[in-house]
Amino acid sequence: MHFPLHPDTPAEGTPLEELFRGRNVDLRGAHARLRALMDAEGLPYGPRTHTYNSRLAQEVAKWAETKPGGDAIHDALFRAYFAHGRNISDAAVLVDVARSVGLPADEAAGVLDERRYRAAVDADWAKSREYGVTGVPTFVSGGHGVVGAQPYEALAQFLRQRNAPPRTGRDAG
Repeated sequence: MHFPLHPDTPAEGTPLEELFRGRNVDLRGAHARLRALMDAEGLPYGPRTHTYNSRLAQEVAKWAETKPGGDAIHDALFRAYFAHGRNISDAAVLVDVARSVGLPADEAAGVLDERRYRAAVDADWAKSREYGVTGVPTFVSGGHGVVGAQPYEALAQFLRQRNAPPRTGRDAG
């Protein structure tokens, strides 16, 4: 499900300093904490200077999910944004990301140009409001949720408390 984290962010993005101005946020400290969390999980992470509107990325991801192997776009978008600081509101960047995971670039461009998955993402946004989602990531099970990046064991405990069916192995999916 897709969620509108900062839906009013302009296409050119918003500098993080501007986004967090007046909120008493130590950007260097926050980056260091995120870097440590990402490193602990073996995830790529690089210093970002801007936040970008993810609406078009969500629409191209919704399309990609309908294609064989299209789920790979989620990791590729994560890397583009969090590791490389790319502008994921830029259609050319999104077409490049789609191409990088073996999806047809011309079809991705058409999806973005025609906004074919606008209604599907609108439905996701409505569902996220219905669930009371306020941030990403949010994990929902049994009518309850936990917000924010969580260690694996915290998520496993959350699921056990919700009587979610057990899976074998950390990467079972």
